[in-house]
Amino acid sequence: MGVSSAELEERIASVVARVRDPRAGLYGPGSVSWRVNREAIVMLGGGRAALLQLAHPYVAYGVDQHSATRHDPIGRFRRTFENVFAMVFGDLDHAVACARRVHAVHTKIRGAIHEHAGHFARGHRYQANDVDALFWVQATLIDSAVQVYELLVSPLTLAEKERYYDESRLFSGLFGIPDSAIPADWPAFRRYFDAMLASDAITMSEPAKQMAHFLFQPPRPIAGPAVGWYRIFTASLLPPRLRAELGMRWTARDEAIAKRTTALLRAIQKRTPERLRLFPDYVEAMRRVNGEDEPRDRVGRFIEKIALKAIEPSPSVLERSTRSA
Repeated sequence: MGVSSAELEERIASVVARVRDPRAGLYGPGSVSWRVNREAIVMLGGGRAALLQLAHPYVAYGVDQHSATRHDPIGRFRRTFENVFAMVFGDLDHAVACARRVHAVHTKIRGAIHEHAGHFARGHRYQANDVDALFWVQATLIDSAVQVYELLVSPLTLAEKERYYDESRLFSGLFGIPDSAIPADWPAFRRYFDAMLASDAITMSEPAKQMAHFLFQPPRPIAGPAVGWYRIFTASLLPPRLRAELGMRWTARDEAIAKRTTALLRAIQKRTPERLRLFPDYVEAMRRVNGEDEPRDRVGRFIEKIALKAIEPSPSVLERSTRSA
């Protein structure tokens, strides 16, 4: 079932009606969503979320057939980053505008699956605005954020998880996902997520495997050790079945590396000054809510620019990717 433009507008209207302070956007200070997503280290779960999303054939084929990921990975990263954080940390007008823009792009993403992938037969038609696929993508973000936050920052109580999940309904609304398609509470969400992972609706299709291989190619030779570590860290967060389907090596040595570096990351996180560990989008959102004249986080944006430059693929990597496409 796809989300029409009329259905999107209906859901946006319900979201707008629930927002107390348009300057703060969907959530605002005091929300669990801002508390969790403001921590830059949570982005280390991005690889896990991306692979879980690609494990849905609708997502894998949509990205493979309609995305410039192979040829413009940093551009796509920036666009995805900007869209998600505009919705999470932006004011209400920016969040709604972003939702409409993403929906319009999604309406053009349609096609056919070219293999038997789980319970999807060869020739099965997909669309990016499919309700089930949209919620699966959001579910991977929710689950990955909670998992990595608890792993590297701090445990969350059941009440905090319930609140975080309840807040996520506003985000769902910006994609036109109806309440009927959303599990009722955190325990129901956990049952849904585990059932999806156990089902053949989630499987690594050929495009998913190719894209996963590309994601873990060092952008530059000097980045090889860091990318190798990140592959191990990401593999440690994945269900064993999907690791196996991707052909990701997982040895006792890999497990030991993941455990040691996870402990190190936790220690670093505790000792990092708040000013350096929070996303610029959150810092700017707080300044906006507090009515400060200069909303731009210049230090954070500079660090972000350096980080993006560091992961920008070299021409040789892009050339190899183009040849293999």
